[in-house]
Amino acid sequence: MEFDLEDPLVSLEEEQPFTVSELFASESDHMPSPNYLSLTHFHVFCFEAISLILQVQLSYKLDPFVAYLAINYMHRFMSSQEIPKGNPWYLRLVVVSCLSLASKMKNTTLPFLEMQKEGCNFKVQSIHKMEPLILGALKWRMRSITPFSFLRFFISLAEIEDQSLKQALKERASTIIFNAQNDIKLLEYKPSTIAATALIIASHELLPHQYCILRASIISSEYLDEETLSKCFDLMQEMIRTVAKELETERWFLRTETPGSVLERNNKRQRI
Repeated sequence: MEFDLEDPLVSLEEEQPFTVSELFASESDHMPSPNYLSLTHFHVFCFEAISLILQVQLSYKLDPFVAYLAINYMHRFMSSQEIPKGNPWYLRLVVVSCLSLASKMKNTTLPFLEMQKEGCNFKVQSIHKMEPLILGALKWRMRSITPFSFLRFFISLAEIEDQSLKQALKERASTIIFNAQNDIKLLEYKPSTIAATALIIASHELLPHQYCILRASIISSEYLDEETLSKCFDLMQEMIRTVAKELETERWFLRTETPGSVLERNNKRQRI
């Protein structure tokens, strides 16, 4: 049975529904340790690791949920370990091993041979040795509770009858959540807070006339803290503006590039 990020607590053996309170009670177990963000050298390490994972996703058209899960594993692993400095091979091995574990959870195949040709020259045995270390650091909690796990709950609070609007909100919020994984500053917020904030922003973009009602229905949840939600909202809005600027810059380059420069840029993107 493939792991579904929207239903993380559903057992592989017994497909029994979980309660919302169980989801909120367990989410902190699937976050990096609290002191993670205070360690400056981890910021550089994380940025490089996320870039590598997203490059692999782009190069081999992996399921974006595989990449998201791998980044979750990577953050949780690195926040509980002493990461050796000056060893770029170690970073790549952690990245490939997290991708391998995430692929197994999603029942997909990671193209190891092709990745070796691109520079990730690790033997399968090396990856298999690293995987138990990651599993131990994560206490074998591989069915990660992520923001995607809370979307249906918060959407249900809004009591929207139009199914197409529900789906549109969910899709836009999901896009925001995927983008948020690149912002290390958002790691301090619980998955439920990320999900609620993404939905509030999505509702403002898609349903401006109903925004106040939708926002009020979400923040009325007993599981959320309004002050924390407000801080997360400000950070996420800043992230969205940054992403928009980057997209606009890329469009400008696309309008001005020559065929030769386009080829060169695409070749760079393919390198891992």
